[in-house]
Order: sequence, then C-alpha cells, then structure tokens
Amino acid sequence: MFIIKKEQIRLLIVVVLFWFAQYIYIPFQTPYLTQMSVTSSMIGIVVGAYGISQLALRVPVGVIADMRPNHKLVIEIGMILAGLASLFRFLLPNAIGFLIGNILSGFASATWISFMVYYMSLHDGFSQRAATAKVIMANNLGILLSFLTSSIFYNQIGMRNICLLSVLAGSIGFIISTKLDNTKKTLTQPHTIRELLSVGLDFKLILFSFLALIQQGIQMSATMSFTNQIIAAKGPSGFQVGVSSIIYMLSAVFFSKIASLIKFNQKMNMLIVTSSFVLLAIYCFLIPLAPSIPVIFLLQIIPGVGTGILFSLLTSEAMEGVSESKKSSAMGIFQAIYAIGMTLMPVLVGLLSNKFNLTLSFWGLSLIALIGSITASIYYFKGKKS
Repeated sequence: MFIIKKEQIRLLIVVVLFWFAQYIYIPFQTPYLTQMSVTSSMIGIVVGAYGISQLALRVPVGVIADMRPNHKLVIEIGMILAGLASLFRFLLPNAIGFLIGNILSGFASATWISFMVYYMSLHDGFSQRAATAKVIMANNLGILLSFLTSSIFYNQIGMRNICLLSVLAGSIGFIISTKLDNTKKTLTQPHTIRELLSVGLDFKLILFSFLALIQQGIQMSATMSFTNQIIAAKGPSGFQVGVSSIIYMLSAVFFSKIASLIKFNQKMNMLIVTSSFVLLAIYCFLIPLAPSIPVIFLLQIIPGVGTGILFSLLTSEAMEGVSESKKSSAMGIFQAIYAIGMTLMPVLVGLLSNKFNLTLSFWGLSLIALIGSITASIYYFKGKKS
C-alpha cells in the first residue's frame, strides 16, 4: 500500500511539471503574437495547431498503449516533447516558432493518455471518479503554478526566458519520470487493432467526448486565448493579463478538489453537467461586454467550474464501463474527439473576429455551450425514463 501511495505521489509530481512546461507561455501567447502584428487568423492557426497534432496522435498512442502496455516510456517521451516544444519557441520567437512549438506540445499532450490511465490503474474500481478528479487537479495545479510564474516574471525576463523555464520543467519532469515503476507488460492474448477501435462505437463514450469537445474548445479559444486579447486591448500590464489566467486556474484547482470529494449519482451528474454548460454560455456572452478588467477577472471564475468539475465528470462518464484492457484506446478516442474542439474553435474565433468582430465570435461560442447543455439534458432525461 505504501509503495503504491509513493508511486501515486511521484506520478502526480510529474503531472504538475508536465503541465507547467506545457502552459507557462499560454497567458501571454496571444498578446505577444498580437504585439508582433500577427493577424487574428494566424493566431487562431497557431493556437489550433496544438489541437491538430493531438488529434493526429491520440488514438494511435491509445491503441499502442493497450497492445504493448508501457506507460512509463510514453510518459518519458511526453516530458521530452514538452521541453523540446519550448526550445523551438526560444530559438524562433515568432509565429513560425510558436507554430512548431504548439505542434510539438500537441504531440506531448497526446501522451496524456498514459499519465491518466496509469494513475487510474493505481486505484481500485470504486475510486475511479476520485482518481480522475485528483489527476486533473494535479493537471490544473501545474497550469496554475505556470501562470503564476509567467505573470510574475514575464515583464522582467520576457517571452524567450519564460520558454526556457518550460524547457527546465520538462527536463526535471523527465528525470523524475525515469524513477517510475517499470510498467512494461507482455500480453498473452493482446486485442487486435479492430477490437480496440471497436470501443469507439460505444454511444456514451462518443456523446461525452462531444460534450468535452465543447468544454475544451471554449477553454482553449476563449479562456486561454482571446479573452487575454480583450484584456490586453484595454491596456493593462502583462501582470494583469496573467492575473486573469491565475484567477481562472485557482478556480479550476478549487473545483477539481470539490469534484474529488463529491459523491456523484445520476441526478447530481445531470445537474452539474447541464448547469456548467449554461454557466459557460453566460461567460462567453458577457466577456466581450465586460466594461472593465475587474469584471473580466470575476467572470474568469466561471470557466474554472468547467475545467475543475465539468471536465472531470465528463471524463469519468465517458470511461465508465470500459474494460481495463481497452481503457487506453477509449481514452485516446475521448481525447482525440475533444482535441477537435481545441483545434477548430480557436481557428473559428480567429476567422470570425477578422471578418466580423470578437464580440460575435464569443456569442457564437455561447450558442455552442447552450447546445452542450441541451444535449446533456436530453441524454440524462432519456436515461431517467429508461
């Protein structure tokens, strides 16, 4: 029991360092590129590239992890890629460098499958929802620490050195990941690729993947990107831009902790999922209308609910009932589908912003969030009747 607990803690530390490396530059990415006169459509492509590379690799990584289980190796590769991505941003501090970096960061995030599946495997079947919430809380904590660091030091050391801190975190995380237990297994009767991919026919997995697509797409396009552009346009300091992201992540960590303590049931699930999407719709509608920076800061609490509670619940709902031997493949499909939202929504917001304005783009996201709430309501009400 002590050995398992020690492994859990070591893995959570690696998770924190992984997401620190992945997100430390994020609060200032859009304002930085805007300051360099990069167009909104190009910024959308740069941000969306992170999702494209995830989309390409997550299913193959999941299938390989089930056919030849070796989560430790995948985690090590993820840490190397996270550091390498920011090395490109440091060496090429322009739109092209950030495009290459975001593609590599997407490849790194494709390995997140093994982080999650391995951590969940260290818990019994009755603790899966709590385990999911804990690993996502570590994820959010890493992002929070990265936002705090970049907000404090960005004005002093600039974007290039912020990216060097990302390289450092990736390197330290890699060293610690080499101390994880050897997870390589030889299966006597491994599933075929067709058998593993057949998990993608599960209706519940696909439905909750679609809902996660909406939540993650709004997080990446609004909360993590164009909301910061709105703040920067009001003329605050770099620190104030960072404060916005810090408030969001504090909210996410807080609600992740709550999610790990809640005793979920069908009625509670329906209430949380539907109301969280309504809150996201309100957030997207109000952000472009916010009269001042403090109001935006207050609104940034809302997507923290989406990241902290909603995403944890969507993940555990999607994985419910999936056999252990197919869990990596199912997680790969789940993550690949929500990566579509992380890819397309920033591009969509950028294009609509260029053609019309940013307000209309945010209102479009608000409508999409309402569609998520309605879809979830229909699913849960039908389940209640049956």
